Amino acid sequence: MIDRADFWVVVVGLGIGTYLLRFSFLGFLGNRLLPWWLVRGLRYTAVAVLPALVAPAVLWPEAMGGQTDPARLLAAAATVLVGAYTRQMMAAIAAGAAVLAALHYLA
Repeated sequence: MIDRADFWVVVVGLGIGTYLLRFSFLGFLGNRLLPWWLVRGLRYTAVAVLPALVAPAVLWPEAMGGQTDPARLLAAAATVLVGAYTRQMMAAIAAGAAVLAALHYLA
């Protein structure tokens, strides 16, 4: 276990670091015009964050000892297909969750 004082030093340090990272972009560049290529690239940031968070849990899940699980792959595929077809994030998440739950129930 981590010492209580060390824990709070880390928490405060991470909070300050997060604030400075956000301020560096919003505070210094917030009122300036950015180049078109940078603005175009920034549009895809939000779209890239969710797959970056989910991909390790699908491909190397801790629950499976780091081994790929076919149920998770099929659930991810269902999520992508429903999302591409309906263009609704909540429908895609619900479909993926339903497929994962069904496959775990059947296994």
